[in-house]
This record gives sequence, C-alpha cells and structure tokens, in this order.
Amino acid sequence: MTARWPPLLNLVAASNEIRRLTSRASRLVANPAAGLKIKKRFEGMESITPEVARHPRVPPRRVAVEPPKFVSGSLLRHILVMTGAGAFGLVAIFVGDLANIYFLSLLNDQAIVAAIGYGSSIVALTISIGLGLLIATMSLVSPAIGAGRYVRARRVAASAHCWTFIVATILAVIIWFLIPTLLTLLGATGRTHELATRYLEILVPALPPLAVAMASTAVLRSVGDARRSMNVTLYGAVANVILDPVLIFGFGLGIEGAAIASVIARLVMLCIGLYGVIRVHRLMSRPRWRAMVSDARPLAMIAVPALATNIATPFANAYVTAAMSGFGDGAVAGWAIIGRIMPVAFGAIFALSGNVGPIIGQNFGAKKPDRMRQTLTLALCVAAAFTTFSWIVLAILAPFIVQAFKAEGQAAELILIFCYYLAPLFFFLGTLFVSNAIHNTLGRPQVSTALNWGRATIGTIPLVWIGGEIAGAYGVLAGNLGGGIVFGCIGVILSYRLIDHITQAPVSGTFKLARAPRSWWIRHRIRRRMDE
Repeated sequence: MTARWPPLLNLVAASNEIRRLTSRASRLVANPAAGLKIKKRFEGMESITPEVARHPRVPPRRVAVEPPKFVSGSLLRHILVMTGAGAFGLVAIFVGDLANIYFLSLLNDQAIVAAIGYGSSIVALTISIGLGLLIATMSLVSPAIGAGRYVRARRVAASAHCWTFIVATILAVIIWFLIPTLLTLLGATGRTHELATRYLEILVPALPPLAVAMASTAVLRSVGDARRSMNVTLYGAVANVILDPVLIFGFGLGIEGAAIASVIARLVMLCIGLYGVIRVHRLMSRPRWRAMVSDARPLAMIAVPALATNIATPFANAYVTAAMSGFGDGAVAGWAIIGRIMPVAFGAIFALSGNVGPIIGQNFGAKKPDRMRQTLTLALCVAAAFTTFSWIVLAILAPFIVQAFKAEGQAAELILIFCYYLAPLFFFLGTLFVSNAIHNTLGRPQVSTALNWGRATIGTIPLVWIGGEIAGAYGVLAGNLGGGIVFGCIGVILSYRLIDHITQAPVSGTFKLARAPRSWWIRHRIRRRMDE
C-alpha cells in the first residue's frame, strides 16, 4: 500500500507524529512502558496512510499510579490513620459550625440561637444530600482502585463530580423556594422564623460547591490519601472561624455574616478538594457526556438509597426540634447547642463510618474476604473506645460548656443531662453508621435505607412522644438517643451476615460472589465496556 502514495506524504505524516510525541516527552521519560509503545509506532511509520495522516492516533496520556493501599498491611493502622485524619477534618468543620453559634450567642439574643437551631435541621438536610452522593462515589471508585482498574476509577470520578453538581444545584433551588414552608413546619414563628429565613437564603445556594467538595473527599479517601481529604474540611473550617468574628462583629452583619462566612468556607473546600483529585492524584479524566450517561445508572442505584438513608437523620432531628419547640425557645436553644456539641465530641465516630467504606471496598475489589470481616470487627472496637473517651471528656467539661455558651435555665439543664448521662448512647448510633457504610459499599444500600428510616421513625417518634409526655424536654432528648440501641445492634448483625454471604470461601483460588444483586450485574457490564 505504501507504493501507491508519494513518499512526501509519508514524510509529512511522520513529522506530525514526531511533533506530537515530542510534546509529550517530559511525561514519557519516566515511563518505560510508554517508551516501548513509541518505538513500535516509529517502526510502523512507513505504513501510515492518508487517513492516519489526517487523523493521527495519539496515545492516551498515561499516569503513574500507586498500588491499592488498604489491601495489605495492618488493618488497625489503616483504620486509625484514616479515622484520625478524617476526624480531625470533620471536627474542624464542625468547629466552624460551633463557632457560628458561639459567636452569635455572644450577641445575647436567644432568638438568634433558636433561629440557628431551626436552620440547622434544614442545613443537615442539604449536607445529607451531599453525603448520599459522596457514598455513591466512594462505593464505585474504591473497588475499582482495589482491583487495579484506574481507568475506570478516573472515569467514574469525573462522572460522579458532574452528576453531583447537577443534582445538588437542582435540589438547592427546590429547597431555597421551600425555606419558609419548612421552617413553619418545624415550629419557627415570629422573629425567630424571620432570622432563620435570612440565614438559610444565603447558605442554601452554597450546596453545589459543598457537594462537589464532598465528592472530592470521597475520591481522596478511596485512594487512601488521608491528609488531603482532611485538608479539604480543615481549610474550610479555618476560613469559617477567621471570617465569623470579622463579619458578625466587624461588619455588624449578625446572622447574615455567619451565613456568608459559611459560604466562603465551602468555596475554599471546593478548591482544595479539586486540586487534590485533579492535580495531585490525577484521578479525574475529562468529563464526557457518553461516559456520564453510562455511569448515571450505577451511581443512581447507590446514590438514591444512600440519599434516602441520610435524609432519615435530619428527618428525625427535625421531629425532635418540633417536639422541643413545644417547650419554648430555651429548649430549642439547648437542643441546638447539643446538636453542635455532638459532631465535635464524636467526630471520630463520623469519620470512622466514612472511612470504613474505602477499606472494605478496596479489599472487596482485591478479593480478600477475611480482611473485610476483620475490618468490621476492628471498626466496632474503635467506635467503643472513641465513645468512652468522648464521654469522659464531656463529663469533665460540662460546666464549662454551659458557661461558654451562656446557657441558662432549661437549655443549661439539657446540656448537663446530655454530657453526664446520655452521651454513651451515641455508641449505638456509631455502630449503625458503620453498618450503613458497609452495606452501601457492598451493593446493599436498600438495607441501610431501611435501618436508618426504621431508627428515624419507629426508633424515634414513639420514644420522643412518650419521653415528652413523661419528662418534658429532657424525655424528648433521651427518647431520641435511646432509639438507636435496637437498630444499631440489628445493623451489626446484618453486616456480619452480609460479609459472610457475599464472599464465600475461595475453593480454587477464585473469589466467588454469592447471589449477586442486579446492581452488581449492571456495574459489571459497564466495567467490561470501559475496560474494552
């Protein structure tokens, strides 16, 4: 075929190919495999046709990747390192929220603190939306990394970020228009309703950047980069704490200043997260519409149940807030302060549930069922240790917490009861969170949805109502925390059964899936298509 074409055409094609390859020389020098491919292309240069000359085939950019991190080494060390870094980052962002309510409490206006309490229920709803999308991203990226399918991981990461932004934007618009209605349903009235509305109208539009930042932390956790996943929330919290006093007191913006500070902090989180995923780990390919359409279904099959799972917690908190509103603004203010104390005191539990998923996912992708079961056992032991430590610290610091927030009357009594008597019950919520993470990662998000909604309804509404009738606001608080005991235990039992069921003992050196669900079959077909 080469004899039919002028030699000059081959020369032009060769020069085009050399120019393209030379422009990538800096990236290919350290990659011997890519060098072999270049050699083969030069050896076949004489067979270039006009079609190839007009549309030269350029080899894709190869990125050096590290082996999966969690499939070897000490599992306890992996859990502690990831949980420690995650807890530090989570506590940092919760400290930012705590700073909001602390600086606003210095204004000596209980209506403002109560407005933050009502607004927190709706803010928790928006954060739960981001968490559902985070879980879907982590559930698909971490098994791909564990199996060594980095091309699939980069593609899913890009699609997940795009869909996260689209879905979060749509939901933010819907929630923004429903803010007054939602606050009325929660029991907010008068000036408290007005203040909460102004606070949320500024903060809710920042849901899309927050959700995308959370998707970036999911990718960073999946690859095992504990430090950078921590930095996403850490830098956002630092920005929030710095800007709060400046905007609230310096510019005299009050509750609007707290909302603006939170918006800026979320934008900082977005920049840090995308930098770690795109520039550092190069775990995001260029988004393409066909890839997004292909990945939409497996992402939705995990994200929708996970989203329903995470909405259950704000639903329960909203019901508790409405129950507290019947006992006055003092009870709502005390509940709002407790709602800010719990994430800070038990941040390690939240971080543990967020980091168990990547460890389980990588070992699932690497076909190591024994390490999956060991991870669950160690996670429960770590949760018990963290809960005990936090309870001791809260019991010691309880009087200082009351003084710091200038709580009085019923608000102060609620804080003291929580710190002295009810804090240990958070362990059962922690076991439920760990169970949810495992079921989401292993393709059973519907189980997590059932457990969380069972706890938010059967485990909350009757107990809160009975507690309120017997002991007022104190009974409401006790009923809310007591409902997690039964469902936490059920979640642990189902998690062990799932691991034993989904991973049978290897007979001939192969990893056999037992009765794979439909979601696994869909992911398997899409994975084969991407690998091809």
